[in-house]
Amino acid sequence: MSSKQFVASTEPQVWQTTRFDIDLSRPVVMGIVNVTPDSFSDGGQHANAELAAAHCRRLLDEGADILDIGGESSRPGSVGLSLDEEWARIAPVLEVALTLGVPVSVDTCKAGVMARALDMGVDIINDIKALRDEAALPLLGSHAKAGVCLMHMRGESSTMQSMCDYVDVLAEVADFLRERADCALAAGIAASRIVMDPGYGFAKTTPQNFDLLSRQSELLKLGFPILAGWSRKRSLGDVTGRAVDQRLPASLAAGLVALSHGAKILRVHDVAATVDAVKVWCAAGGLPAIPSRC
Repeated sequence: MSSKQFVASTEPQVWQTTRFDIDLSRPVVMGIVNVTPDSFSDGGQHANAELAAAHCRRLLDEGADILDIGGESSRPGSVGLSLDEEWARIAPVLEVALTLGVPVSVDTCKAGVMARALDMGVDIINDIKALRDEAALPLLGSHAKAGVCLMHMRGESSTMQSMCDYVDVLAEVADFLRERADCALAAGIAASRIVMDPGYGFAKTTPQNFDLLSRQSELLKLGFPILAGWSRKRSLGDVTGRAVDQRLPASLAAGLVALSHGAKILRVHDVAATVDAVKVWCAAGGLPAIPSRC
């Protein structure tokens, strides 16, 4: 593991998506919009279209670069939805979000939901199962530009926390992500469209999550940008003893460590605080000033 704070890497500096080429030469903040009654952190707070649309606008006012909209909880032990149930939750929110002039991501693992979202013009498919629905790869392969985020996890949300038997968590995460990227490339998805997520909190114990974080820069050898999602995660509570609604300082710390180990995108609930922290991180690293962000 490199001892340098700012990790040099050769992964692309632009993420190609449907309507936008996202600049990755500086950190990018993805704001979470959960249209769910049961998410682990903010379930029910934005669980109807009007509240969720207002939350989208609020996150943009706070400095979010991307909106990530999801209708199905992936918290440990959660029960899945039908395609129609998930779509009914997110479709009205997408209608609003797609008018706001920023990249819009859909957090889903169902190819049917992906297809409907892409037909509406969404920019990114953020899939916790890394396009393992058998229809997902051909769907994204046939799309000209949509960005994809491939995340590592094992099992289902209801079973994943019983599947943490790694010999070397970093090596096994890297092998999985390499295999999924190879499948995506073979399906016709250009490398410039692909981002990878190590899957912090998914089928990993707290020590495994922090081991993976400390060695995260090794994943840059795969040649793709990294998205990190540490916001309010259970592992932060295990370390600090804080409840979900008291994990902002820990979330900011984990996010900055992730940036220091090569992440380009932070997926977060608390956008305003994250944007401020990232501005300081950029200033300390001598990164070019960008008026709207850092």
